[in-house]
Amino acid sequence: MHRFFVPPHSIKESRVVLRGTIVHQIRDVLRMRPGDDIVLLDNSGWAQRAELVTIDRDAVRGRVVEKWKLETEPQTRITLYQGLLKGQKFEWVLQKGTEIGIIAFMPVMAARCVISTVNDVSDARIERWEKIIVEAAEQAGRAALPHLSNAIMFPHACEQAGRAGLALIPWEGERSRGLREALQDVPKSKEIGLFIGPEGGFTEEEIATAQERGVIPVSLGPRILRAETAGLVAASAILYELGDLG
Repeated sequence: MHRFFVPPHSIKESRVVLRGTIVHQIRDVLRMRPGDDIVLLDNSGWAQRAELVTIDRDAVRGRVVEKWKLETEPQTRITLYQGLLKGQKFEWVLQKGTEIGIIAFMPVMAARCVISTVNDVSDARIERWEKIIVEAAEQAGRAALPHLSNAIMFPHACEQAGRAGLALIPWEGERSRGLREALQDVPKSKEIGLFIGPEGGFTEEEIATAQERGVIPVSLGPRILRAETAGLVAASAILYELGDLG
């Protein structure tokens, strides 16, 4: 069945009223008919199966026939602090990171980013990113939408992550500490900040800045990963090591 994240006010007891772009998707793209079933997600962790009753030009109405608690969110809560990337690479990270189970994305402005300032991240671009996250979360059966923050400068991101819990920064210059070793210090809350650089990686000055703020450099092995790959590999390894992919 098709899954849709909808505003909580769209569902009142057993009645469902959907408006906006979802109407076009149900009626014109999927060509659904009264009697068809869909799954509605209100970002609270619950799923509700609804039978469509009427499909009009401006609204879709239905009734809830089943409700259950989803158990698809990881216990390990990874926030990905991703250096801004060229073109569609950042979008790819958002899509695949959502599928894997990352719970929040923080676009980071680092020295080697092509975009020069956080003000260059337009509202239209953020809106597109949010749409990509929603679609990926629906496809992956997520119970809650990952949070997308506004772009932030690298030093401020380090300060924020260092206060929140364990913060890791994979770096090809790290030789003594691997990812598995660093995960021995995971707090009970399992809150992990993961820093990934832009194309070209972080500078040595940025690594020093991160360490000063409590972010721990780690190695991901002998091979150098692309900027759009490293976060997904590291997040998958973390989730597996801490039991969220088992």
